[in-house]
Amino acid sequence: MRKVLIFIENTCVTIFLSIIALFVSLFDSKGRAVHYLMRLWARIHLRVSGVTVVVTGRENVVSPPYLVMCNHQSALDIYALIVALPFQFKWVAKRELFFIPFVGWVMKRAGYISLDRKRPREAIKAIDDAAQKIRRGMNIIIFPEGTRSQDGTLLPFKKGVFSLALRARVPIAPVGISGSSRLQPKGSFIPKQKGVIYIRIGKPIETAQENRSAKTEIMLTVRHAIEGLMAEQEQQV
Repeated sequence: MRKVLIFIENTCVTIFLSIIALFVSLFDSKGRAVHYLMRLWARIHLRVSGVTVVVTGRENVVSPPYLVMCNHQSALDIYALIVALPFQFKWVAKRELFFIPFVGWVMKRAGYISLDRKRPREAIKAIDDAAQKIRRGMNIIIFPEGTRSQDGTLLPFKKGVFSLALRARVPIAPVGISGSSRLQPKGSFIPKQKGVIYIRIGKPIETAQENRSAKTEIMLTVRHAIEGLMAEQEQQV
């Protein structure tokens, strides 16, 4: 019965709020109202699913804009980050998501950035677009793993996403998520159980480097930071 309720809630609320967001987006050039609706959408889904989000480190991100980089364990990460982060942001998401009815339409209207991994030229254009948005003051979120982890462990990072960091020249805010893969593993359409998702926000990492090895150095630094944030939470559980 619980699973049926979550499915009905997720479908109905998503369609209802998406229709409102599409209408509001016509008069909301900065996307603030749309982001508020997305936060409401996330809170409703987490509440109905019995999922609580515990956040630490908000004091580390008080001077945006940031390029937020986070590990990716579950579809629940999207909802948790929308609720947890104290500022408005845009996503860099794979192109296929923009074709999902209602959700994809809102993503496009909200100015989210489509990344087509199969077309290098399009990917470069997407990175340039994201860098421009960041330089104009918009926060951007990206999952450097490129996909969800099957068991919650940190996957290898896609080196290309760090080109965005070098072009944007704003600090990277590392974020570690723990617990979401247990609640809704990869492949599950809805959460399998109730529980807690822990989000730890680390201290920003500067990206103003110009040497040839800068991309690799920043990637390793960010990976180490996210691993540390995840490990800190695991030690407390």
